[in-house]
Amino acid sequence: MKKEENVLTVFTMPSCPNCPAAKKVCNEVAKELGIKMRVIDIKEDFLTALMFQVMETPSIAINDETIFFSEVPNKQNLLKEIKTHTE
Repeated sequence: MKKEENVLTVFTMPSCPNCPAAKKVCNEVAKELGIKMRVIDIKEDFLTALMFQVMETPSIAINDETIFFSEVPNKQNLLKEIKTHTE
């Protein structure tokens, strides 16, 4: 699981009320798993958001696959989805 190529991406917007919670849970999980995390503001980087088919925030992707659209998962669900998509 602790592969260098795994990247957790959180898609956010400044006006999004749920984005801080999504960033927090992703940060915790990324640290726990030893993987890289990046935050993308979809207003600033709309092309990347489109590549991940993200239209709403917060959305979360692992590597090149979006695993949560417009929701804040709890830590267990996020860990489970990451594990499913990285094995």
